[in-house]
Amino acid sequence: MSATAEMTASKPAKAPPMPSHGINTPGLFTTINVVKGQPGLAKFQFRASSKWISGTHMQGTMSGFAGAGGEHAHKMPTVAHTDHPAVLCGDDNGPTPTEWLLHGLAGCLTAGIANIAAARGVTLTKCEAMVEGDIDLQGILGLSDKVRNGYQAIRVSFEVEGNAPQAKLEEIVRQSVARSAVFDVLTNGVPVAVTVKA
Repeated sequence: MSATAEMTASKPAKAPPMPSHGINTPGLFTTINVVKGQPGLAKFQFRASSKWISGTHMQGTMSGFAGAGGEHAHKMPTVAHTDHPAVLCGDDNGPTPTEWLLHGLAGCLTAGIANIAAARGVTLTKCEAMVEGDIDLQGILGLSDKVRNGYQAIRVSFEVEGNAPQAKLEEIVRQSVARSAVFDVLTNGVPVAVTVKA
């Protein structure tokens, strides 16, 4: 055996960073390594059910999902409400669906920032986001076929603090954007099938 081979063989495996700011970092690396060896475990299906209440008020429930080779239930179902504000002819029983979209984007990016920071040995002390979306309602009101129905622009602004230089914190945010499922859906699109049972 060569000296180089001996050094390689005797070099201990690098341990993942310790848990940090609520992230189970060793568990994160274990998950990555398991999926690397069994790619089929990466296939997930998330679900949300909904029912109309009245007017523009809808109640949604998220209780279970499929993934990692089986069916899973959340610790408890999450019930969320959407509605329109009074100025848009609703009763304001919850945020608009477009606001929930902004919330989902913020949640996905923030989770990514927390995971990536922990994986890189950075402890976060602050991570806050402001997400804004500009929409022209002429589209959904059928007043113009030149105005799109959805957001015309979305802006996300983060304030991030931790035990790392500004450049490293900015790189963590950029990496979260690069790996965000919600950012990907919003910027690259995804086929959506709608069926009706009447």
